[in-house]
Amino acid sequence: MRTAKINRKTGETDITVELNIDDQTEIAIDTGVGFFNHMLTLFAKHGRFGLKVKAIGDLDVDAHHTVEDTGIVLGECFKQALGKKEQIERYGNAFVPMDETLAQVTVDLSGRSYLIFNAQLDNPRLGNFETEITEDFFQALAFNTEMNLHANVLYGRNTHHKIEALFKATARAMRAAVTINPEIRGVNSTKGVI
Repeated sequence: MRTAKINRKTGETDITVELNIDDQTEIAIDTGVGFFNHMLTLFAKHGRFGLKVKAIGDLDVDAHHTVEDTGIVLGECFKQALGKKEQIERYGNAFVPMDETLAQVTVDLSGRSYLIFNAQLDNPRLGNFETEITEDFFQALAFNTEMNLHANVLYGRNTHHKIEALFKATARAMRAAVTINPEIRGVNSTKGVI
């Protein structure tokens, strides 16, 4: 089983993430940020990941540290659980519609960190979630997983729908990328490492 459990404690947050790439039996999310809980829950569901997140942060300031630091720890969990990345497909791509919105996410578990984020989020807040930190979450996830992550909202109107489509598309793209293919010998790279 490809699993990881990591705790990261700073002066701003105390975050524990448990990830099971291969068994979705348990999803339990508690970050203190309702909209973010919803996004992580659907990320786990649509990626078919077992995911437990317990985050305590300085929400009296805002949700930024909690959301970004959760992205850091989730990325570290993916990196640890994937290990040497032997026999994984490595690449994943997904289009996800959400009513009037269409998002596309493409990932490469290359060992190189990069984020392209194209989404106009017109509503600045959804509950106690500042929508501009969506990009910060994906930046932290990409850099700590050590993957290329291209996240694009192709069109849409509703900010909630745009962010939800991005989380679902990222989950589905990552599910494709982490899938084991027995026809791949070693890692899916001519370099011999990813």
